[in-house]
Amino acid sequence: MASKKVLIVGGVAGGASCAARLRRMDEHAEIFLYERSGYVSFANCGLPYYLGGVITNRQQLLVAAPERFRDLFKVEVRAHREIASIDRNAKTVEVHNVVSGERSTESYDVLVLAPGAAPIRPPIEGIDLPGVFCLRNMEDTDRIFAWLADKEPEKGVVIGAGYVGLEMVENLAARGIDVALIEKASQAMGPMDPEMLAPLYETLEQESVELKLNCGVARIEEGREGMLHVIDEHSGVYQADIVILAVGVKPEVDLARSAGLEIGPLGGIRVDEQMRTSDPNILAVGDAIEVRDFVTGQWSLVPLAGPASRQGRIAADVICGREARFRGTQGTAVVGLFGLTLATTGANEKRLKAGGRPYKKVYTYTMNHAGYYPGASPIAMKLLYEPESGRLLGAQAVGQDGVEKRIDVIAMALQKEATVYDLEEAELCYAPQFGSVKDPVNIAGFVAGNALRGDVEVVHWDDWQVRRERGDLPFVLDVRPHDAIASSGEVPDAAKIPLGELRTRMDELPKDREIWVHCGVGLTSYIACRILSQRGFQVANLAGGFTWFKMCGLT
Repeated sequence: MASKKVLIVGGVAGGASCAARLRRMDEHAEIFLYERSGYVSFANCGLPYYLGGVITNRQQLLVAAPERFRDLFKVEVRAHREIASIDRNAKTVEVHNVVSGERSTESYDVLVLAPGAAPIRPPIEGIDLPGVFCLRNMEDTDRIFAWLADKEPEKGVVIGAGYVGLEMVENLAARGIDVALIEKASQAMGPMDPEMLAPLYETLEQESVELKLNCGVARIEEGREGMLHVIDEHSGVYQADIVILAVGVKPEVDLARSAGLEIGPLGGIRVDEQMRTSDPNILAVGDAIEVRDFVTGQWSLVPLAGPASRQGRIAADVICGREARFRGTQGTAVVGLFGLTLATTGANEKRLKAGGRPYKKVYTYTMNHAGYYPGASPIAMKLLYEPESGRLLGAQAVGQDGVEKRIDVIAMALQKEATVYDLEEAELCYAPQFGSVKDPVNIAGFVAGNALRGDVEVVHWDDWQVRRERGDLPFVLDVRPHDAIASSGEVPDAAKIPLGELRTRMDELPKDREIWVHCGVGLTSYIACRILSQRGFQVANLAGGFTWFKMCGLT
């Protein structure tokens, strides 16, 4: 059998993993990897931490040099080469040497596109001024690093409060730079639901990071002595020695589009489960493609390294004749900021609501490990699931320690189409310094399972807000101890009966009205609901208790 000639366009996660996997599967294939930059495989996600000084050795960012691909995998890496065009009929590509300017033609049996996604550069006046940067690759990193070393900035502005924006805020602050963070949307971290972000905003405030939401940038101007002035849409002015644009990325599809490959409505290359484009001899992987959302089944753009690497591996298997398929993506992701961790998997409530997908939700607030063991800290979690079956749809969590561990567990459960009942039964590691007998994952399952079984009716603080605005609030009962109420605050117009006194003071409660019960986090109020429901009262548990009342910004 004649060996295949495979050309891979683009390195990093998708292209590099495809090349390495392909060689392991086929020792005889001719493999050529084209990369327009000088770096074929580097730690893209580590770039902010090199700029912040956490990673001190630049060489550590270079995962695999061209020589490594040549010596270990017999892959010929052609750096500083850009694929200018594709002739699908002739099965050739035009190669442009970006250093020498030379052009040549190369044939292929199979072509793999992994061009990635480019940072969005909005049409802002002054975006090309010195000191304004995007962060995508090693060349960008070197330019920013040189600017930081030469200018020693005191003030910085980050535009965009997504993953990269937050990481750059933390790492600029680590260099002693005063940072302002500007976000055009109404919230930071778009993949998460708004009420999950209260700890993030609190942390930014504690770290003296100025955050502006609902605030686009109008223009950037040169000021005195090399300073930049970032002017927002409300005429606010932010002085900066350095500006980082982190407003998102868009798939690089010019090459695919000019070759006549199908481009989806979201702007990414359309592929099937085997990573094949509309041309069966051309596959595509990574940030440039549209993929199916595992939960909703809708097409989506998910520029994450993990899915890109898996797609590269699947493409290699398909080239070798294996029946590999990409299941779709859940968007599982995590970001850390000043000791705080935020993580998510699956669909968020915004997406489910927009798509008309029925769902239920619960909130929990539990310690990351046994409370009696030193150093325990809370994890706030939101779990979304189907109303009838209890099948998991998504989860989000925020806290200091152990957050990503819990979301990873739920991510795997979600991929296996597990239910909240499976979370109840999940057998997870326990020792007091690592977890609890009832892990936060179990607790989320218990709370959702109780609701599905009808053991307790669950209502939410957004329900409370709607009823309040409508003027028909139910009877609200706070069952926390008096000292807890005094120290943390209270819900307006709530009656107060501590749980320990509830059985002897039931005559104070109405039998002809709904009673919505809350405590600090939802556990004590659940016990109260069980007591009252068995005595004939109409009761519901306010999910997450007073903790979530505050996180929803209702105080």
